[in-house]
Amino acid sequence: MTAKRNRGLTEQAADAAVDQACRMLRLPTIRTRYPEVAKDAAQDQMTYRGFLAELLMPECDDRARRRSERRIKAAGFPRDKSLRAFDFDANPAIDPAAMHEYRVKYVLATKLVNELVEAADEKLLAKTIARYGRVDLLCIDELGYMELDRRGAELLFQVLTEREEKNSVAIASNESFGGWTKTFTDPRLCAAIVDRLTFGGNIIETGTDSYRLAVTKARAEAAAAAAAS
Repeated sequence: MTAKRNRGLTEQAADAAVDQACRMLRLPTIRTRYPEVAKDAAQDQMTYRGFLAELLMPECDDRARRRSERRIKAAGFPRDKSLRAFDFDANPAIDPAAMHEYRVKYVLATKLVNELVEAADEKLLAKTIARYGRVDLLCIDELGYMELDRRGAELLFQVLTEREEKNSVAIASNESFGGWTKTFTDPRLCAAIVDRLTFGGNIIETGTDSYRLAVTKARAEAAAAAAAS
């Protein structure tokens, strides 16, 4: 005759089981918040569904935050920036965009070309182009500041071709398309690159005034006004 198994657990044993399960399932937020939420649930006579929701929602929020932080770090931005801090009022030509957890890579145009040249020399060009082709958005900054030789321009063209009609590319430049001939010395290649970038694309003009200079002037004026009052 077998004894009937007692399914009940003491509170101490239940807490230990929850702690162990959270470690195994990698639920750090639930593990941290569980004692406090369990205490509040008992005091407020919370339903089982409500108690479960109170545990799961913060875990989901923290995971989303950590995922966003990882992707911002992986993007390689020169400074830690977020859309939350973007001054849309100072840039009326830009529509506020919601965050969709896209994979993004930021790179200076010259750095990208140098990396591609080195990859070609080391027989790693296909792998490097594929890596730049996988991200959802490739941001290429400062295009037009330096002249690219034909080889560098052709390698950059390969990256743009790899992403064509599959993933997005954002180009930042102080030069108009007409001035790109100083960067891409081959007129036909220059025309092909402009064609790739403008087909189905959006051109956003942020103006010629420096945003940094405007902010600096505004701060100086505010400081002067405060000192005079």
